[in-house]
Parts: sequence; C-alpha cells; structure tokens
Amino acid sequence: MCFELDSVPPIPPSSGGAPVRSEDVVLEAADGTRFAAFFAQPDDGARVGIVVLPDVRGLYGFYEQLALRFAERGYAAVAFDYFGRTAGVAKRDDEFPYMDHVAQTTPETIAQDVRAAVEHLRSPGGGACETVFAVGFCYGGRHAWLATADGHGLAGAVGFYGSTGERNGAPGPTQRAAEFAAPILALQAGADQNILPEHNAAFDEALTAAGVEHEIVVYDGAPHSFFDRRQEDYAEQSADAWARTLAFLEGHTPD
Repeated sequence: MCFELDSVPPIPPSSGGAPVRSEDVVLEAADGTRFAAFFAQPDDGARVGIVVLPDVRGLYGFYEQLALRFAERGYAAVAFDYFGRTAGVAKRDDEFPYMDHVAQTTPETIAQDVRAAVEHLRSPGGGACETVFAVGFCYGGRHAWLATADGHGLAGAVGFYGSTGERNGAPGPTQRAAEFAAPILALQAGADQNILPEHNAAFDEALTAAGVEHEIVVYDGAPHSFFDRRQEDYAEQSADAWARTLAFLEGHTPD
C-alpha cells in the first residue's frame, strides 16, 4: 500500500536549515489543463530545483512536507497533482476516489505536467533554477525515471519503490531505458509484493545495456512505502534512503 493520508516524511525539520517560504500554486500544462501544486524554496533562492512526483493519491500533505524539507536544505521544490484534468485544482478530503482518476492518466499527460513543473522551477517565479531533478514515490517513482526520457533536460531522477515494467500496455522504465538521458537512482523495497527481485534485475540490466549511469538499492525486508516516519521499524532504511537522495542531488549538480 502507499502512504496513509496522515503520513509524514521521516525527516525532521532542519533546525539549522535555510528559512523557507511556500505557497499553493496552480500550473498549466501545454494542453491548457490547470493543476494544483505546492511550491517551496529558501528565502534567498536556489539554483537547483526538484519536481516531486507523488504516489497514486496525488498531492497531499506528505508531499507538501517533503517539499519543505528540500527547501530547508537549499533546494526549490514543487510537488504537483496528477488529476487536474479529471478532478480540478481544489483541496480534497480523505474519501477522494484516487484510483478512478489514476485510471484516466496517461504517460503523455503526466509528461506534460512534469514539463510545466520544470518550467515553473526555471521561471523567475519558481526560483530561476539552473538545474532540475525529479524525485518520485511509487507511481511517481516510475514517472520520475520516465521523465528523463521526455526531453525535460533533467539532471537526474530518484525513484522510491517505483514499478519498472509495462503498465496497461504502455512501456515502462525497463522498456524505455535506452531513451534515458540522465542518471538514475532507484530506492526499492525488498519485501515489496508487486515489485519483485526479477523486476529490479531486469531494470538494472536494461540501464547497464543502455549505458545509463545508475544505482539500484534494495532494502532487504522493507515493505512498499517504508519511507514514513510512523514506520519506526524502518527508520534506518529511511535515513539511508534520504542520505542517498541528498548525495545524488549534490553529486549530479554541476559546479
């Protein structure tokens, strides 16, 4: 399962971090769709931006908090919602039937929304970021990796427990690995009941064959959605995944 709606990232607010400002924003995709997003950045700006791709539930508090944690560490971050075409931009309650809306998304519409988020980060209002990454979770992890094949000019992509194969007949990260134009970090759950060792192995082999710089980390015994402060049993794995994410961002940011 993905995160509960009252979940929070397993990252404490940074006591010595940069002062940040944040706001709800509405972005517009190339097809004219308006969709909700949450934007955070350090008060003194940032040269590096992060597009945060949520799980199947779309934009909710977990990802707004994650954007704030990135901003405290010097990054501009925009977390966006997938369902502007079918559910509008209003806030939603816990009863929102997200899977009905997931079924109406397509890789093409998500790519349009990612592009709008990237353009926001590169605009003066989004921090005028020179370098942009994608970081996603579950459904968003998959699409964060795919975003490196969609011409957005990303510097890299981090995916937490993203699915790697075909979905509803559409090719997945494994099938599109040869199109990837940026480094990949995959943080996978060893006890995931749907993303199996053979799926991770096939993704690794495809990335290697394509010459794509990558690292696939599998946390033995960790369940899907282990990156959650409430799951104290997986605090060590969560801390390691966060450290690897920050190191990946730093290591792939041009001087």
